[in-house]
Amino acid sequence: MTTHDTWRKSSYSGEGDGNNCVEIAPHPTRIAVRDSKDPARAALTFPAPVFLVFLDALKKGSRS
Repeated sequence: MTTHDTWRKSSYSGEGDGNNCVEIAPHPTRIAVRDSKDPARAALTFPAPVFLVFLDALKKGSRS
């Protein structure tokens, strides 16, 4: 799948395992997520509000 999304990796993605992460492409209504090791494969998309709740839970250390 060819897209014109602007993909970015986490700022925590550094040396060593820096290639073993996900990339995101934010849009106003959705967030696309793909594997940085294989960007030609399909991306997952989530409604932006749902993804933001997920990120908030990660930041708080929630496991629910």
